[in-house]
Amino acid sequence: MRQKSILITGAGSGIGLKTALLFSSRGWLVGAADIDAASLERLAATAPAGTIVPIVGDVTDRQAAIRMVEAFTEQTLGQLDVAFLSAGILRMGAYVDIAPEDHALLNRVNIDGILNMVGATFPALKRTPDAHLISMSSASAEYGVPELAVYAASKAFVRSLTEALSIEFAEHDITVSAITVAYVATPMVTDAKVKARSIEKLGVKITPERVAETVWRATHGRKLMWRIGLDAKLLHMVVRLLGDRFSWIGKRLAGYD
Repeated sequence: MRQKSILITGAGSGIGLKTALLFSSRGWLVGAADIDAASLERLAATAPAGTIVPIVGDVTDRQAAIRMVEAFTEQTLGQLDVAFLSAGILRMGAYVDIAPEDHALLNRVNIDGILNMVGATFPALKRTPDAHLISMSSASAEYGVPELAVYAASKAFVRSLTEALSIEFAEHDITVSAITVAYVATPMVTDAKVKARSIEKLGVKITPERVAETVWRATHGRKLMWRIGLDAKLLHMVVRLLGDRFSWIGKRLAGYD
């Protein structure tokens, strides 16, 4: 029987790392992609022998994205069961306090990186029966969050792209979905020098291990959006219910009351 395969971007730390370890522990072959070669070496040493294929590359480079997929699918007879697009960065703070180059970098990783990987993985996903394309969105995509303005916008892009591609890619037997969650206890959040006030209001309640388990469920499911935790689920329902009137609640949740 052919070994199941998953390509994970941002696999060197946080959600990507925990997802790589989970899938490798359950017998999958994991293409672990990241710009940090040392982190991939540590991952490969930690996971069961022979389950991790380290792939160093930058998702913001379209040709590099293609090379990463080709490097992994050489090990899988050209097929790819799941692409989990987890690579992303976060900058917190007032919009005017974040350097323009940081805003540009955030968009290159969180938007261009997703587009590059969707394009690069599509041929292999199309060749594979019952394939899945899963991306990391965010609860901040439901309604723009102060001090996360550009980040939230980038994740709203992911949400809209997921909705559209779930329709377009259905004819190719590719299930498209996204993971939506509030703050996750990853270094990107916990080690940030500047933290949004909404962290104090909402707290950091979700572990990367819990997100990894949700990715596992998404791999075997058909839902469009996989919302993790009460915060993400309530935020979705209240925004849908109130629409533009959600603004006054959003201010309080973001610590602007």
